[in-house]
Amino acid sequence: MSARIRRRVVVSGRVQGVAFRASARREARAAGVAGFVRNLADGRVEAVLEGEPEAVAVVLAWCREGPSHARVDRVETHDEAPEGLSGFEIR
Repeated sequence: MSARIRRRVVVSGRVQGVAFRASARREARAAGVAGFVRNLADGRVEAVLEGEPEAVAVVLAWCREGPSHARVDRVETHDEAPEGLSGFEIR
């Protein structure tokens, strides 16, 4: 079993008003990743992904594409120390 990891992800582009958060929650839950996703005031979306490295990688790959009506221009990732989150929510 791999150690848990945590990534903070900030996604830029046309990512608000296109069901990005709801889709991210669905993808994260399907992969078994904990954390949250929220809109930022500047039009970007921020997500915290915590779980097995392989599962986090799956959700991170999805974030680079987003849902069908999104246009992802940039994805920034930041490593953080896992906090033991459970569940995945929209904030």
